[in-house]
Amino acid sequence: MLDIILDTLIDVVKLLPFLFVAFLLIELLEHKFSNKTKKVIKASGRFGPVLGALLGLVPQCGFPVMATNLYVARIVSLGTLISIYLSCSDEMIPILLSEGADISLIGKILLTKFLIGMVSGFVIDLIFRRKNSKIDYDICKDEHCHCEEGIIKSALIHTGNISLFILVITFILNIIFTLGLEEYLRSIFNDNLYIVPFITSLIGFIPNCGSSVIITELYLNEVISFSSMISGLLTGSGVAILVLFKSNKSIKDSVRVLILLYLIGVISGVILELIGL
Repeated sequence: MLDIILDTLIDVVKLLPFLFVAFLLIELLEHKFSNKTKKVIKASGRFGPVLGALLGLVPQCGFPVMATNLYVARIVSLGTLISIYLSCSDEMIPILLSEGADISLIGKILLTKFLIGMVSGFVIDLIFRRKNSKIDYDICKDEHCHCEEGIIKSALIHTGNISLFILVITFILNIIFTLGLEEYLRSIFNDNLYIVPFITSLIGFIPNCGSSVIITELYLNEVISFSSMISGLLTGSGVAILVLFKSNKSIKDSVRVLILLYLIGVISGVILELIGL
């Protein structure tokens, strides 16, 4: 057990500098472009799903929350919101970069999420329509993202939070591997390839960075397939779902968003598995 704890700590400590630099860059992006991004989304009109899916790829940790704010205020469409939720990667990119993942893998994930987000957004906007009304919601004040306290402090907070999740997940995986259960766990997932997207899509709904950490680490350790990872990353939008249920006046509408996300995540994973991606 001592060896497991030591190996886990070493693995996480190695990642700390990379995670901090990654989150520092993300904070710079968010502070520099958040207002411009908001204006672009507001003015996107019928092309919202394209711009939403594209802008969602930019690693801004508060972007899904901002998009939720715009949707609840009836400024953007349901399709635009869904496209942003599906394309955003939460903490996936920093984790992959810190783990030394191939850039082509990151590009493949982002392209897949963008295409699914864009197409899904257009289809949803063809089916659903919304009337406009307005409410007020202050993201930084209500969600305690610490962005008003400076990018270094915010980056340190994000680094600490993610490191804690990685520490827990790595510790659990190290125990599994040490006990010789690695192949057993993989066989369970490999024997139920078309069931796994149902599970990872549910994991994606964990309302914090934990979902992307769990899913990404499971993929990097070759426990789940690429398609199953995509299912979980599609439904993962950080705390945005909590914001939606807290701020949206219609519980029925919020539940509809949740169901749409889950169905898209599961169906996408199954299709990707069928075509062998």
